[in-house]
Amino acid sequence: MSIQWYPGHMTKARREIAKAMPSQDVILEVLDARLPASSANPMLAEIRGGKPCVKVLTKSDLADPAVTEAWLRHFEAAAVGGPVLAVALTTDRPGEARARIAELCGRLCPRASTSFKPVRALIVGVPNVGKSTLVNTLMNRAVAAVGDKPAVTKAQQQVVLKNGMVIWDSPGVMWPNVEDEGASLRLALAGSIPPTAIDFLTVAIFGAALLLERYPDRLRARFKLGELPTTGAAIVEAVGRARGCLRTGGVVDLHKAAEILVHDVRSGALGRISLESPPRIPDGLAVA
Repeated sequence: MSIQWYPGHMTKARREIAKAMPSQDVILEVLDARLPASSANPMLAEIRGGKPCVKVLTKSDLADPAVTEAWLRHFEAAAVGGPVLAVALTTDRPGEARARIAELCGRLCPRASTSFKPVRALIVGVPNVGKSTLVNTLMNRAVAAVGDKPAVTKAQQQVVLKNGMVIWDSPGVMWPNVEDEGASLRLALAGSIPPTAIDFLTVAIFGAALLLERYPDRLRARFKLGELPTTGAAIVEAVGRARGCLRTGGVVDLHKAAEILVHDVRSGALGRISLESPPRIPDGLAVA
């Protein structure tokens, strides 16, 4: 299943990002910590070129901490496309996040310590990865609309931090065709694609298979299952039976079961889980 969700406002947003890019000192690329590779928009990477970039892993309080640490090491080792640094953004330590992001941006913009001109940073990312949450964290107050659904931010907005740094927030932008089926399904499972553009049952079956492989004990505990089925489709059916999603004749309502499973993944009800791990970095080599 490839995703082809590219509403008209995203075309406009892409043009605005491309227009703003030359005037920015640093790019803050927001990635979902549960799927940092799948939530990285290759179109934005192309527009960025060699512009310095801080990768901010949001929703890390929902992600497997050991896997997040592996992703941070992976990005720190990256040497393609300009300087790259990474920081995990969590909801329980906003002060640390503000200080760390300011430090990294200053490090990537040497003139910050010798010029009165403020550092300018552009926030980019796919929908529903937490860009507005990052803006509010940096400002230490609510200045950007936040919602648990994609496409909440519709236009660019500028804010000025207490340290003088100028932040531009941009709408979430997908790329026209997500051809990687695994990436498509991970994005849909995490909530970066609206329900109108996905099939919940397909996404749930994928998610169940992924959980069966990576976190079988979480599945068993959450849905009080005994011996786990061996396929994603069978897991969804078992979830439906466990939660009473039954039609006349005892037939499982698979769509209701799928909605329960997908919601539990998104909300963190299954615990801190990551949907992908970084590729292994060969000794002595840097990776993109």
